Amino acid sequence: MKAKSSTLLLLIYCIVVTVAGIYLIGRFDREQIELWLTQAGIWAPIIYIILYTIGTLLILPSTPLNLSGGAVFGVVEGTLWTTVAAIIAAMVAFAFTRTIGREWVANKLAGRWEAIDAEMRQGGLFYMFAIRLLPLIPYGIVNFAAGLTSIRVRDYLIGTLLGTVPGILPFVMIGASVQDLKKGDVVPLLIALALTGILVGVATWYRRRRQSPEQALKQVESKRQNQGRRGDGETG
Repeated sequence: MKAKSSTLLLLIYCIVVTVAGIYLIGRFDREQIELWLTQAGIWAPIIYIILYTIGTLLILPSTPLNLSGGAVFGVVEGTLWTTVAAIIAAMVAFAFTRTIGREWVANKLAGRWEAIDAEMRQGGLFYMFAIRLLPLIPYGIVNFAAGLTSIRVRDYLIGTLLGTVPGILPFVMIGASVQDLKKGDVVPLLIALALTGILVGVATWYRRRRQSPEQALKQVESKRQNQGRRGDGETG
């Protein structure tokens, strides 16, 4: 019951932050952004990457962060810089948990990361790929939790690389199309929404083909208990 309540609160939080992000992006002044980009030069993407990384580490939902990349830089550069930022944030959080922050993260995510680990054991690379396709999710939680699991660094990195670009592209496109929407051009937005629907469908289909987190967790616990009994038998 407590886990369900936490999930519901997290979902509400993600929706509220995302709606607020979309509202703020809709108020962007394109000319002002262009002027700022010209003045900032190379510092513009660097500042964006730093802010995106901090936002992810603070467990902000991924969708408004990705939308902002499109609104500021456009589709091509927005996809590039958002991808770089997302991968950096993913590796920083993962490395933190695997090194100095394991105990702290384990306490914060107690009762939740075990289910993620059970799913990882069915195929960590593909799990990371699929989870990156889902919108709204605060990737910071996934990144921190992954460091507690049995996933190999290589699988975590490859899954993140493969899932990040298709996962963020539709939302970067939506962010970039906000100005077009004001002019009455809805085609870019419709294309982005269609891509989003496809990604969510693929991720949902893949995860439904696997065991549920509860079943996977029970299976892992059962194996551990059996191994413990065998060890006790050999000792006796």
